[in-house]
Amino acid sequence: MSATAVVRNAQDLLDEAGLHGAFLVRDLDTGAEIGFDTETPYPAASLVKIPLAVAVLERVARGELDPATPVDVPPGRVTTPGPTGLSRFRHPARIAVDDLLYLSTCISDSVAADALFDLVPPAAVAAELRRLRVDGIAVRHRAGDLADTPAERLGPDEVHLAHSLAIGAATPGQGHPVAQLDVNRANAGSARAFVDLLHALWRPSTIHEAAATRVRALMGDNLHRQRLAPDFTSDASRWSSKTGTLLHLRHEVGVVEHADGQSYAVAALTASRVPAAAQPGSEATMAQVARSLHDHLRTGTMPWWG
Repeated sequence: MSATAVVRNAQDLLDEAGLHGAFLVRDLDTGAEIGFDTETPYPAASLVKIPLAVAVLERVARGELDPATPVDVPPGRVTTPGPTGLSRFRHPARIAVDDLLYLSTCISDSVAADALFDLVPPAAVAAELRRLRVDGIAVRHRAGDLADTPAERLGPDEVHLAHSLAIGAATPGQGHPVAQLDVNRANAGSARAFVDLLHALWRPSTIHEAAATRVRALMGDNLHRQRLAPDFTSDASRWSSKTGTLLHLRHEVGVVEHADGQSYAVAALTASRVPAAAQPGSEATMAQVARSLHDHLRTGTMPWWG
């Protein structure tokens, strides 16, 4: 099958599942890639916790932060379904910076992430990305802001209304009355920008080697494995990733490292047209699409840029 046909089939699969999205797969050694809508920015949701980890660990590498420093963290006291870790704590805790990185990256704990944002604010994370020459990812606000959406103001039986608003209120220029879904106000990035960040982490150049090594390890320990992991994890491959979920948005970016030495960065950014919180079929389709692009590239065919 030609690259054009692979991309067309992938887009058809997404459409049948009620999704639209941006996907990119890149061979980290040759630079060959295949994808579509790769430059389209999406609200990043919890994907922002990767650049946050990079910025914190760059400061650690420069000796500006001690990873063993204890941080007093107030409880999140979140009761709505979804958030994890300190977000659900009822009492204060004292946690080291290095352990906050684990909680933020591996279980996507937004309270832990905001404790790190207290040390390295969003503007400083954005400045660190510019210093590292990683372009295309906007870091504008803290992770806790993700919890302030219409879904948190509605009862469990009304969450579909928040998803309907998320789906129906977008403007042609990717604006949105929900700030976290407006690419001009939210943390945001394109599939290409996140693949560029993964490339910089797995083949370090500007990123300090110790920082890159730690982020790779954290992403390898990601506990959220319901999305792309089933199609990329095996005894002969390792899948390291970070998910991002916000209302109708479902993302995952990661790297699959094969036993034969080949490694591929994968970015899957999607938005659903279906007003439902639980969509396992959509997540299975995301994995199917990402795997089809990966498999086409891995066969050694000519690269395709879309």
